[in-house]
Amino acid sequence: MNRSYRTAAGPALAPDTFPKAILYFAAALIAISLLSVGLVRLTGNGPDQLAARAVAQRDLIFKDGSDGGVRVVDGKTGTTLTVLQGEQGFVRGALRALARERFARGIGSDQPFELIARADGRLTLNDPSTNKRVDLESFGPQNAGEFRRFLDMAPMH
Repeated sequence: MNRSYRTAAGPALAPDTFPKAILYFAAALIAISLLSVGLVRLTGNGPDQLAARAVAQRDLIFKDGSDGGVRVVDGKTGTTLTVLQGEQGFVRGALRALARERFARGIGSDQPFELIARADGRLTLNDPSTNKRVDLESFGPQNAGEFRRFLDMAPMH
């Protein structure tokens, strides 16, 4: 039985022929996604899961120099570890993301960041003043290495 519907404006329209299987599949996909997100939230196995224990940590303050360089200062002793010259793209990019959050909250640049090496090999740059962090190993070993060197760096003389 083929029904056709007449409209006031013109010829008859064909009945809806969109496959119902696609609609059922889309509904199932949405349901599975919602269920997965709910399970991650309930079990605590998400991206905000508990971090592995710290095996090394250093507080660092990054200060912009008048010459365009960035002075890396030990947050506990106040001694300069190094001065970064040139682009230093990844270091500046990671710091820019955290500094933007500080600026939005009216927090100055005098508070130190925490650079934390973890037992599972991850390296985290944490900002305790905003509770934001950057998981540096997510950007590859070479980029994480740009920060890892600060952990054991001796002060400049």
